[in-house]
Amino acid sequence: MTRIYTLILLLVLASLIVAQTPGKSSPIATMVETERAFAKASKEKGSNAAFRDFIADDGILFRPKAVKGKEWLIAHPPPASDKRPWLHWEPSFAFMARSGDMGYTFGPWEYRSDIKEAEPVAFGHFLTVWQKQSDGSWKFAVDLGISHPKPSGARPPLQMLDRYGAASREVSVNRERAGLIAREKRMSAAGVRQGQQIAFFANNATSDVHIFRPNKLPFVGDFAAMEVLDPRPDAWTWDVEFADVSSSGDLGYSYGTYKLAALGARPAETGNYLRIWRKERGVWKVAVDLANPIVDGKN
Repeated sequence: MTRIYTLILLLVLASLIVAQTPGKSSPIATMVETERAFAKASKEKGSNAAFRDFIADDGILFRPKAVKGKEWLIAHPPPASDKRPWLHWEPSFAFMARSGDMGYTFGPWEYRSDIKEAEPVAFGHFLTVWQKQSDGSWKFAVDLGISHPKPSGARPPLQMLDRYGAASREVSVNRERAGLIAREKRMSAAGVRQGQQIAFFANNATSDVHIFRPNKLPFVGDFAAMEVLDPRPDAWTWDVEFADVSSSGDLGYSYGTYKLAALGARPAETGNYLRIWRKERGVWKVAVDLANPIVDGKN
């Protein structure tokens, strides 16, 4: 009898593992496959052509501020050169909303000024929001990244957090979007009041929050957020330009500009930000926070 019960237990555990592993045609698997096809196209066609192929018609890039990406790419073709620059990247994390129509990816990137170069000359991390299109394809809605020193050690394996198909109530997308924007504004106001937003951020972020700041490797976890967000007494304030949410109302994103300065003083730093929000127990929580300063008119 013991062997029979053991066999039954093993079969149950095996079925649970299979159920939790995204299928090849699941939304999150398709999104990750699209991300990898995007990176492959960058090597084969060049980054400008690859971005044109994979960005949504209304997708956003930062050049240095938010612009309609496809229009900008068409108007700014790469200059003629005898070199083939190569921007390569690989997703290390992917998340999918319950509705299967919105997700995001992030991971490391590296750049070679010529594809023949043996070693990259620049490194960083990207953050990309993906949306399912009316024809069933995936295109990215917004993309932003940071530069940082060369990472040490092996690249982390891909992690996928898939909420697709989980039970959810009917939601009003407009109401959820308005609630997310209101939360953004409260966060900015807290920065002005506190001069620093450590307590606010710690209470309003997911436990696995990822923080991306230039010239630093990514920070993971709410305790790390406390460390990275408290380097100086200046106040962070954010001006949200746009926000959107999934049709299931459990995933959203926002972007805009930020300022870092003492209250009433001239900003010591300005830049763009991209923020991922996840609904946790009915409350919007920050899951990813990326800030990239604008220096001399460039990101």
